Amino acid sequence: MSAPLPQDPNAEREIDLRAVWTRISARWWIPVAGLVLGAVLGVLASVGGGATYSAHTLLYLGQPFTPGGGGQIQSLATNPKTVDAIIRSEAALRRAAAASGLTVAELRGNVTSEVVVAAGQIKSTSPLVNIIVNAKAARRAEVAANTLSQTVVDSVSTYVDRKIALLHKQTISSTAELADINARVSAAVAEQQNLISSKNLTPTDKLIAISAINNTLNFSEQRRGTVQQALYLNQQLLSLAQNVEKSNIVQPAVAAETTATSHRNAAVIGALIGLLLGVLLAAVLDPILQRRNAQSAA
Repeated sequence: MSAPLPQDPNAEREIDLRAVWTRISARWWIPVAGLVLGAVLGVLASVGGGATYSAHTLLYLGQPFTPGGGGQIQSLATNPKTVDAIIRSEAALRRAAAASGLTVAELRGNVTSEVVVAAGQIKSTSPLVNIIVNAKAARRAEVAANTLSQTVVDSVSTYVDRKIALLHKQTISSTAELADINARVSAAVAEQQNLISSKNLTPTDKLIAISAINNTLNFSEQRRGTVQQALYLNQQLLSLAQNVEKSNIVQPAVAAETTATSHRNAAVIGALIGLLLGVLLAAVLDPILQRRNAQSAA
């Protein structure tokens, strides 16, 4: 008896693949239907997911200086981690939730910060920061973003706010003293004119009185110059504190719609899944039907 001829191990595989392709080709409409149905379901899923709104607030943290306006100092405003830590804190989230109508759960995970720096700029130097809130409602996202930004401003501005208050007091005091000096100078000048025109005093008495008034005027003029210089300095320091040192909201939040899922991407993904499922169904449908018929016949 002759030995059986060796069989090609790939022969059965080729036959199986050919048979599978034949079954798929015979039921080509199933993959096509899966393709179309998957694309439609993908688009519907993306539409049903709705859109979210992203509200961005541009915040300037400020750069505090020494009381005399000399050198920069380190503070909460110069710490690059300050903003992110504040807006993620439970207290800040609760404050924003109460103001906006959102829940803390809706805010948590949807609040971020982003430092805005130029190329080569050190992040810890007077940075601009975007505070971003994502929510389902535009107005609520805006209110939450603005509330969080104001919380940051209030938290990092305590030193500068105190400095501004003191400079305001010094400015008011210097202005009042300057007005008092001007009033004394005017009174002294008027008295001097009266003495000059008076006929009741001897020339010697007039000279003595006018000399005393001149001394008063000289002192007042010197004092007025000193107070005026101090007033100018306080006004400059006040302007520096208000416009450079103090943090502030540069641009309030305005929400913009952001689609949660791209319709095109959803359609492509859905069509691909539908096509694969259709191909699989077309490949296995005939064997399943044959097995069921065989079981029914038995």
